[in-house]
Amino acid sequence: MIDRRRRQQKVIVAGAIFFCFARWGVCYTVGPSLPYSVTTSSQECGLDMPNTITPQAFVDKWRDTALKERAAAQEHFIDLAASSTTPPLVEDDPTGVRFAFGAGADKQGGGQGWADVWKRGYFAWEYKGKHANLDKAYQQLLLYRESLTNPPLLVVSDLDRIIIHTNFTNTVKRTITLALADLLTTEGMRQLRALFYDPDSFRAPQTTEQVTRDAATEFARLAEHLRKWGHEPERIAHFLIRLLFCLFAEDIELLPKGLFTRLIDRGRQHPDHFNRQLRQLFGERPWATFGEHAVPHFNGGLFDDDSIVELDHDGLIILHHVASLDWSSIEPSILGTLFERSLDPGKRSQLGALHQPRRHPCSRRAGADGPAAP
Repeated sequence: MIDRRRRQQKVIVAGAIFFCFARWGVCYTVGPSLPYSVTTSSQECGLDMPNTITPQAFVDKWRDTALKERAAAQEHFIDLAASSTTPPLVEDDPTGVRFAFGAGADKQGGGQGWADVWKRGYFAWEYKGKHANLDKAYQQLLLYRESLTNPPLLVVSDLDRIIIHTNFTNTVKRTITLALADLLTTEGMRQLRALFYDPDSFRAPQTTEQVTRDAATEFARLAEHLRKWGHEPERIAHFLIRLLFCLFAEDIELLPKGLFTRLIDRGRQHPDHFNRQLRQLFGERPWATFGEHAVPHFNGGLFDDDSIVELDHDGLIILHHVASLDWSSIEPSILGTLFERSLDPGKRSQLGALHQPRRHPCSRRAGADGPAAP
């Protein structure tokens, strides 16, 4: 009786141990030359234990975590991949040829860096702690991307957000943000799965040349609109060059981000108010303020007075369309040629794309003065 009871206890204990190992995805099997070998796949153990976590469980787990970047990054990524039903990446590539945590990379300009996660042909991924500046994380990836074979997606995350930056050649750049709540929606999960399965789906349909041609065409429309009001061609050209410069300056943050676009957006309904504010912006002196924003002085004589060509409602509709284009994707050198043609009615038919190297028309070295010397 005692022996039977002991055998029953051993069976119960053995079953419990087997369940625990199976639950962890580890089991022991007899190997050819060792007493046992370890496998990390529950499928290799003959068990149907899916490596998944539901989106809701993922959100519940990470919503209130206070872990630092170093402690949380890898587990967060593994959970995220599992929530999208992505097969375990380490098992998919155990040699680290196509996938790695802490992928070493040579920085542009010298030095060594590390991308937190990398998958060849898919993405490079940089983590930061909660509420960190993810723009800085993106700048890090820009330094690594060539060494990491220029993946099509550059992804940054602070555990609460996942921001996907496209990195395709000769296409309009896209930025997609997924918050935790988005992962509980059908569209959010579709985009997450595309990140792991179909990065090409993030490619924008327009090329940089197409967006650049659209910008030049809209400027041509605006020039034609102003000519109908009897304004002198030279005055129109000077005014449109000012507008063009402001759009580029806003894109690279020589002007506060979004300042000029918001001014145009609000002005569509109140052209008189827009014209007054535009005159004020153009007339600011070195490092003056525009509203709550500090506005630097641009040299070269482009803004040597506050003169403008007043825009009506129709003109502002055209300008709003120009401002809504993705100016980070516009080729400045191509636009320069097309812009020049747009000012000449006789050359309107020549508004086609030209292939020239990218060079920004305004930079801190050449376009903006620092604070005036005392």
